[in-house]
Amino acid sequence: MPASVARRIKTVFADIDDTLTTGGLVPAAAYQALWRARERGIAVVLVTGRPAGWCDHLARMWPVAAVVGENGALAFALRAGKIQRLYADRPSDAARKLEQIREQVLRDVPGCKVAADQAYREYDLAIDFCEEVPRLDDDAIDRIVHVFESHGATAKVSSIHVNGWFGEFDKLMMCQRWSAEVLGCPLDARRATFVGDSPNDVPMFRYFPHACGVANVKQWVHRMQALPAYVSREIGGEGFAEIMDHLLKHRVALPHQRVRDDSHPA
Repeated sequence: MPASVARRIKTVFADIDDTLTTGGLVPAAAYQALWRARERGIAVVLVTGRPAGWCDHLARMWPVAAVVGENGALAFALRAGKIQRLYADRPSDAARKLEQIREQVLRDVPGCKVAADQAYREYDLAIDFCEEVPRLDDDAIDRIVHVFESHGATAKVSSIHVNGWFGEFDKLMMCQRWSAEVLGCPLDARRATFVGDSPNDVPMFRYFPHACGVANVKQWVHRMQALPAYVSREIGGEGFAEIMDHLLKHRVALPHQRVRDDSHPA
């Protein structure tokens, strides 16, 4: 990423699993990068397929400006000491339809299971294909996706789950809503970037001209219709730290500048 681009970045949208984490854990370098970004006036917004329950915790206790969860179903931000929430619309019969899908997936695709974090979800159904089960092959993943889509649901493949839902939303749409409704300004793709690693990040890779992938994104290229402009040398959380180091190296800001819980440097 050229220095002329890096110095314009005010906001970093970032996936969590296998982007901020390595082997399921957040390495020290990645977590320290979040604090360094905050101190230097770069807002970090986590954008994940993880559930609402996780997002509430992350928005309250991590040094981030907001958290977009369940692939764009919701956004939480701590502002003036209180959590502000946005939710996407969904059909009234969504829960019933997802239960039917759950039963069919578990019957038709041996080896998968409902994700361990399902109890904390509000909108979607997450099917685990490698987090707590032996990794399934591409054919099995495709069959899971097919079951969702045969019922009219949207299905997205992450690095660990297939997430499916009813409703018109994705990661990008909720990021745009968060910017417009919470910050009162349109999302400026020229002054922001996204860091991700898997097929469910495609809407973000497509929208941000200077999007970044951590090195493990390469294993998912065959499932992606849009690719990041730049790729780190390192994988996972170390790759995220590498990208943040590059942005911060070119950041023009006063040493004392920081992002408050209720502010944003847009």
